[in-house]
Amino acid sequence: MSTSGLPERVAVIGGGRMGSGIAHAFLMAGAEVTVVEQNATAASEARERILTAVEGSVRRGSPAPDPARLLVTVTWEALNGAGLAIEAVPELLDLKREALARAEQLLPVDAVLATNTSSLSIDALADGLTRPGAFLGLHFFNPVPASTLVEVVLGTATAATAGEAAERWVRALGKTAITVRDSPGFASSRLGVLLGLEAIRMVEEGVATPDGIDTAMELGYKHPVGPLRLTDMVGLDVRLDIAEYLARELGPRFEPPELLRRMVDEGMLGRKTGQGFFAWGEDGSPIATAGERPR
Repeated sequence: MSTSGLPERVAVIGGGRMGSGIAHAFLMAGAEVTVVEQNATAASEARERILTAVEGSVRRGSPAPDPARLLVTVTWEALNGAGLAIEAVPELLDLKREALARAEQLLPVDAVLATNTSSLSIDALADGLTRPGAFLGLHFFNPVPASTLVEVVLGTATAATAGEAAERWVRALGKTAITVRDSPGFASSRLGVLLGLEAIRMVEEGVATPDGIDTAMELGYKHPVGPLRLTDMVGLDVRLDIAEYLARELGPRFEPPELLRRMVDEGMLGRKTGQGFFAWGEDGSPIATAGERPR
């Protein structure tokens, strides 16, 4: 255990937007961080993404971490010695199971293994693990550095000690943990997706513009960001995958609107492609269009 209250070494499997954000958070909090990527190109991009985020944090006044405490590699054996490993690969059940099983074989027997899934069943992901008591969900939110919430999701077999350690580590990151039991969509995705889907249906039906709907929730209900802009930030493809999963598990109230399917088919995925319900610049900042409020 490091002086920060975190494990001395934390591993992140997958260095995309979420994995890089998680790595950034732990690095800034004082842990040694290892990120495992699938190939050299992805590893190079992940390292650049993390260090760019670190530079931004330092410019805003945070103490600069030692860059030597970050390792981005394609070598899975680098997981050896980590006290916590967090899987952050794409939201595909088989892909996550494969990554988790491989990680478990390399981690110390007393390490905690976590998944950053936003909706998939912890028990389903634990199927095939030899130490399910040390496995749980750590659902971080995008963008990880700015978000103050982490869902700690306990599976049927998760040991109490693992859950307590996860809550302690979340607090050491300066974030708030809520602990939920394994259930489709947990607490946040289940409610957030339902709101987002209804907002999309309202656009589909011509009830109001995307900006009008978001303004209603931001000013009327004090949401920091509206459901449609949030959908753009999450990614319309990601939201569609989660909605389809929740529809299978919880019923037709989560059935994706045809508009969402059509936009995904047309490649309008939100911020990452520059166009969703709103327009986005190359740097990921929103672009005001006619009829929108300046941002």
